[in-house]
Amino acid sequence: MKILVINGPNINMLGIREKHIYGSENYDTLVELCKKTGEELGVEIECWQSNHEGDIVDKIQWAYFNKVDGIVINPAAYTHTSVALLDAVKAVSIPTVEVHISRVEEREDFRQVSFIRAACCKTISGQGIKGYAAAIEFLAKGEYKL
Repeated sequence: MKILVINGPNINMLGIREKHIYGSENYDTLVELCKKTGEELGVEIECWQSNHEGDIVDKIQWAYFNKVDGIVINPAAYTHTSVALLDAVKAVSIPTVEVHISRVEEREDFRQVSFIRAACCKTISGQGIKGYAAAIEFLAKGEYKL
Protein backbone atom coordinates (compact mmCIF):
# COMPACT_ATOMS: atom_id res chain seq x y z
CA MET A 1 0.00 0.00 0.00
CA LYS A 2 1.18 3.51 -0.82
CA ILE A 3 -0.16 6.70 0.76
CA LEU A 4 0.64 10.19 -0.46
CA VAL A 5 0.68 12.95 2.15
CA ILE A 6 0.06 16.34 0.53
CA ASN A 7 0.57 19.61 2.38
CA GLY A 8 -0.53 22.98 1.10
CA PRO A 9 0.70 26.52 1.60
CA ASN A 10 2.77 27.47 4.61
CA ILE A 11 2.86 23.99 6.13
CA ASN A 12 6.60 24.08 5.44
CA MET A 13 6.70 26.94 7.98
CA LEU A 14 5.58 24.79 10.93
CA GLY A 15 7.55 25.57 14.05
CA ILE A 16 7.99 29.15 12.84
CA ARG A 17 4.46 30.40 12.21
CA GLU A 18 1.86 31.03 14.92
CA LYS A 19 3.15 28.47 17.40
CA HIS A 20 0.15 29.13 19.66
CA ILE A 21 -2.06 27.71 16.89
CA TYR A 22 0.14 25.20 15.04
CA GLY A 23 2.58 24.15 17.76
CA SER A 24 6.36 24.20 17.86
CA GLU A 25 7.01 21.02 15.86
CA ASN A 26 8.54 21.70 12.46
CA TYR A 27 7.82 20.26 9.02
CA ASP A 28 10.68 17.76 9.25
CA THR A 29 9.12 16.36 12.43
CA LEU A 30 5.78 16.01 10.62
CA VAL A 31 7.47 14.09 7.76
CA GLU A 32 9.32 11.85 10.24
CA LEU A 33 6.05 11.06 12.05
CA CYS A 34 4.31 10.14 8.78
CA LYS A 35 7.17 7.90 7.65
CA LYS A 36 7.44 6.22 11.07
CA THR A 37 3.69 5.58 11.11
CA GLY A 38 3.94 4.08 7.65
CA GLU A 39 6.81 1.82 8.70
CA GLU A 40 4.84 0.57 11.70
CA LEU A 41 1.85 -0.23 9.46
CA GLY A 42 3.84 -1.63 6.53
CA VAL A 43 2.73 1.24 4.29
CA GLU A 44 4.90 3.23 1.89
CA ILE A 45 4.59 6.96 2.60
CA GLU A 46 5.49 9.84 0.32
CA CYS A 47 5.30 13.34 1.80
CA TRP A 48 5.04 16.36 -0.45
CA GLN A 49 4.39 20.08 0.06
CA SER A 50 3.68 23.03 -2.21
CA ASN A 51 2.56 26.62 -1.83
CA HIS A 52 1.00 26.55 -5.33
CA GLU A 53 -2.56 25.41 -6.01
CA GLY A 54 -1.91 24.13 -9.54
CA ASP A 55 1.04 22.06 -8.35
CA ILE A 56 -1.20 20.42 -5.77
CA VAL A 57 -3.78 19.60 -8.45
CA ASP A 58 -0.97 18.11 -10.55
CA LYS A 59 0.21 15.98 -7.60
CA ILE A 60 -3.31 14.66 -6.96
CA GLN A 61 -3.53 13.65 -10.62
CA TRP A 62 -0.02 12.16 -10.39
CA ALA A 63 -1.31 9.96 -7.55
CA TYR A 64 -3.88 8.45 -9.89
CA PHE A 65 -1.40 7.61 -12.62
CA ASN A 66 1.13 6.25 -10.12
CA LYS A 67 -1.32 3.91 -8.38
CA VAL A 68 -1.41 5.58 -4.97
CA ASP A 69 -3.87 3.82 -2.65
CA GLY A 70 -4.74 6.73 -0.38
CA ILE A 71 -4.17 10.45 0.08
CA VAL A 72 -3.81 12.42 3.29
CA ILE A 73 -4.20 16.10 2.48
CA ASN A 74 -3.87 19.28 4.46
CA PRO A 75 -4.86 21.85 1.84
CA ALA A 76 -4.18 24.61 4.39
CA ALA A 77 -5.61 27.94 3.16
CA TYR A 78 -6.82 26.27 -0.06
CA THR A 79 -9.30 24.31 2.07
CA HIS A 80 -11.51 27.38 2.16
CA THR A 81 -11.05 28.59 -1.41
CA SER A 82 -10.24 25.83 -3.88
CA VAL A 83 -12.86 24.18 -6.02
CA ALA A 84 -9.92 22.99 -8.16
CA LEU A 85 -8.64 20.76 -5.34
CA LEU A 86 -12.16 19.43 -4.74
CA ASP A 87 -12.52 18.59 -8.42
CA ALA A 88 -9.10 16.94 -8.55
CA VAL A 89 -9.84 14.65 -5.58
CA LYS A 90 -13.26 13.80 -7.04
CA ALA A 91 -11.69 13.05 -10.43
CA VAL A 92 -9.15 10.52 -9.15
CA SER A 93 -11.49 8.63 -6.77
CA ILE A 94 -8.65 7.80 -4.38
CA PRO A 95 -9.69 7.52 -0.72
CA THR A 96 -8.66 10.86 0.78
CA VAL A 97 -8.53 12.11 4.37
CA GLU A 98 -8.57 15.85 5.06
CA VAL A 99 -6.30 16.83 7.95
CA HIS A 100 -5.95 20.11 9.85
CA ILE A 101 -3.44 20.70 12.60
CA SER A 102 -5.63 23.24 14.37
CA ARG A 103 -9.28 22.87 15.27
CA VAL A 104 -10.58 24.85 12.30
CA GLU A 105 -14.19 24.53 13.42
CA GLU A 106 -13.37 26.76 16.40
CA ARG A 107 -11.51 29.43 14.47
CA GLU A 108 -12.64 32.28 12.20
CA ASP A 109 -15.89 31.77 10.30
CA PHE A 110 -14.17 31.56 6.91
CA ARG A 111 -11.97 28.67 8.16
CA GLN A 112 -15.05 26.62 8.91
CA VAL A 113 -15.81 26.29 5.19
CA SER A 114 -14.12 23.36 3.47
CA PHE A 115 -14.61 22.83 -0.24
CA ILE A 116 -12.50 19.66 -0.33
CA ARG A 117 -14.40 17.93 2.48
CA ALA A 118 -17.15 16.85 0.07
CA ALA A 119 -14.66 14.55 -1.69
CA CYS A 120 -13.00 13.15 1.46
CA CYS A 121 -13.93 10.02 3.38
CA LYS A 122 -12.89 11.56 6.72
CA THR A 123 -11.76 14.83 8.30
CA ILE A 124 -9.37 15.00 11.23
CA SER A 125 -8.74 18.34 12.92
CA GLY A 126 -7.28 19.70 16.11
CA GLN A 127 -4.90 16.82 16.87
CA GLY A 128 -1.74 18.68 15.89
CA ILE A 129 0.60 16.71 13.66
CA LYS A 130 -0.65 13.50 15.31
CA GLY A 131 -3.73 13.88 13.10
CA TYR A 132 -1.57 12.79 10.18
CA ALA A 133 -0.72 9.51 11.92
CA ALA A 134 -4.42 8.95 12.63
CA ALA A 135 -5.26 9.59 8.96
CA ILE A 136 -2.57 7.19 7.73
CA GLU A 137 -3.80 4.51 10.13
CA PHE A 138 -7.41 5.06 9.04
CA LEU A 139 -6.48 4.57 5.37
CA ALA A 140 -4.15 1.64 6.06
CA LYS A 141 -6.90 -0.21 7.93
CA GLY A 142 -9.37 0.37 5.08
CA GLU A 143 -11.96 1.82 7.45
CA TYR A 144 -13.42 4.16 4.84
CA LYS A 145 -16.40 4.17 2.52
CA LEU A 146 -16.21 5.85 -0.87
